[in-house]
Amino acid sequence: FILSFKKQIMIIGLTGPIASGKSLLAEMLEDRRFIRLTLSEEVREEARRKGLLIERKALQNLGNEMRVKYGNGYWAKRLLAKTEKGKNYVIVGIRNPGEIEELRKLRNFVLIGVDAPIEHRLRWILARDKDSDPKNLAGIKAMDARDRGVGEDVSGQQSEACFQMADRHIFNNTTLEDLREKAEQLVDELGC
Repeated sequence: FILSFKKQIMIIGLTGPIASGKSLLAEMLEDRRFIRLTLSEEVREEARRKGLLIERKALQNLGNEMRVKYGNGYWAKRLLAKTEKGKNYVIVGIRNPGEIEELRKLRNFVLIGVDAPIEHRLRWILARDKDSDPKNLAGIKAMDARDRGVGEDVSGQQSEACFQMADRHIFNNTTLEDLREKAEQLVDELGC
């Protein structure tokens, strides 16, 4: 189906596994005057406040702990409290269906799922050398499994379930230029 939101304020959520291309799509939306908000930065902010290590496993644990304590939509509610009326936002890194349920309360919300083959994502994770990422293949595979929801309860990481809930999907399975073209086409269809 085609979504038509021309001339309307929008909130676009991005979900999908780690290193699938969500940030590139967010950058394109920023070029179109969307304000980027990330759920992971909310978790990092809370971790710094609590004096916790800024490392992916600790951040995931904190994210899960706060969902258990305050509900699965907690991080989305916290992020939405920072928005202003009349502005477009792109929310990156949605990891739990409760966050989607909270965002779907907004009539102008669209969820886009971004995915890429595991072999591509493993290579990109190693290449990006992010502080919070593991530095070996075994660690990356364990991080990826947890992120997708393997062994997690309903308050945990669930990027696979979130991807399935998306209104639209982009598959980043060829080149960076192809991803840009797919993303451009999608944001044009959405009227962004």
